[in-house]
Amino acid sequence: MKLFVLAIGVHPDDVELSASGTLINEVRKGNAAGVIDLTAGELGTRGTAETRAAEAALAATLMGLSARENLGMRDGFFKNDEEHQMKVIQAIRKYQPEVVLANILDDRHPDHGRAGRLVVDAAFLSGLSKIETFDENGAPQKRWRPKHVLHYIQDRFYEPDLVVDITDVFEQRMEAIKAYGTQFHTNPDSSKGTQTYISTPDFLEALISRSRLMGKRIGVKFAEGFVTQKNIGIKSLEDLVLNET
Repeated sequence: MKLFVLAIGVHPDDVELSASGTLINEVRKGNAAGVIDLTAGELGTRGTAETRAAEAALAATLMGLSARENLGMRDGFFKNDEEHQMKVIQAIRKYQPEVVLANILDDRHPDHGRAGRLVVDAAFLSGLSKIETFDENGAPQKRWRPKHVLHYIQDRFYEPDLVVDITDVFEQRMEAIKAYGTQFHTNPDSSKGTQTYISTPDFLEALISRSRLMGKRIGVKFAEGFVTQKNIGIKSLEDLVLNET
């Protein structure tokens, strides 16, 4: 199955919180989109690996994804080494995405930066023909290198290199985020578990404010921002979208 865009997140809900609007945009345009979760998020204070898997499946349906899978790496203890790079290379070659969305390279949670660097390295190595990988049926995979790796902005703020208008899909995006019922809620008595940094009403409010701030950068109501290590070029000035101010 070939995807146009593949979003990779170290924890289930990373992609939803930071890039789900962008994925939904592409799905609405008829472009196939998918998500790879590196871990099950089993070290999270609230919920379990099983509840997170069910929530991820629901979110995938709400986003209209063509594929979602989990690579089963150890939450908190995975490494950017050959073993883990090979797993990501296999996934990239399986779906052959033109664009990969990955965790930011430095953030409050150390898993985010480590995962971002893992994906960058794997995306490059995936294009080398002398690295051999095999699919689920044992057939050799062809080399594949995405045209772009974009890093979605997570907890810490970064000035974006690229901003995507998600105004038309914002409500659908929020529904996908709220699919993670064990993680995000507004219940003041904490009946779903111990309150955490991300479980308070303030967190979701900040998330909405971040989307408004990104939108303001390009003169729209809501947007998502991305950072890239590679310059993004255009073939013609006609490719530019000018926003009235």
